[in-house]
Amino acid sequence: MIELIKHGTKIDFVGKAKYVVTASVVLTIVSLYGIFNHMNYGVDFRGGAEIQTKFEKPIHLDQLREALTKGGLKGVAVQTIGEEKDNEVLIKVQAEEGSLNLITQQITADLQKEFASNKADIQKVDIVGPKAGKVLRISGVKAMFWAILSIMIYIAIRFDFRYAPGAMISLFHDIVVVAGIIAWTGHEFSLQTVAALLAIIGYSINDTVIVYDRIREHEDKDKTISLRQHINDAVNDTLSRTIITSFATLLVTVTMYFMGGVAIKDFFFAMTLGIIFGTYSSVYIAAVTTLFADNQLKKMNANKISIKANANA
Repeated sequence: MIELIKHGTKIDFVGKAKYVVTASVVLTIVSLYGIFNHMNYGVDFRGGAEIQTKFEKPIHLDQLREALTKGGLKGVAVQTIGEEKDNEVLIKVQAEEGSLNLITQQITADLQKEFASNKADIQKVDIVGPKAGKVLRISGVKAMFWAILSIMIYIAIRFDFRYAPGAMISLFHDIVVVAGIIAWTGHEFSLQTVAALLAIIGYSINDTVIVYDRIREHEDKDKTISLRQHINDAVNDTLSRTIITSFATLLVTVTMYFMGGVAIKDFFFAMTLGIIFGTYSSVYIAAVTTLFADNQLKKMNANKISIKANANA
């Protein structure tokens, strides 16, 4: 395998953990605030309609948005789809429960009135009620919760109980930070985003398991060395692999974000962030939390021994 980092590198990752973890805590708090106060939910989650429309001639999106807003529609968002020559536009609007079925008729009437010289053909309509959107939001959160819980149980069985909290906290960190950045940047949170977050969970835990596996290898070889040193050695050993794998994956996600078109833009925006923070959390969240859990278990065992000794005395 290609080695970008020479074998035997001794970078003290754990020594810098207190600064990085502090920054992560602040970032997580800011992200949670953004999720609860600034999240731009898509039609899938807030309720409304998506109308895919094909125009006969090229159309300016600003004019289209202005015309629909003037017609009384709320939360209007428009974007092009496919090639520029196709003249296809995706129109997203918010609507109340009782008026969802009238949206298509209203948009058709507005388009015929404002763009009489540019025939518009409505090709596809997707409607989601506010109640259904709320159910989808809850289902998305549940899916991520059960995925993280299942992975935590697997890690506890596959490695050791000490490793499970680190895996769970690092995955929670990745999901919250990525969702927070999506909220603060104004990107739409849709079913695509939920799919990306679930994919991020898989990518992040894969990176974490590789580090964990190397830590256990070092522990099996020499039990006299501290876990802190084993973590540093394991991260340094896997550093080349981590950089090459993350860079190759980022190359794909960034390319797809810029070149893949509007339909998959939100998915690959979230994936790009997830790869960055998933790689980072494997070292500074998962591994460091494992060290903390190990120290706490040692203290608990020491207290038990002390209590037994006092009872026997």
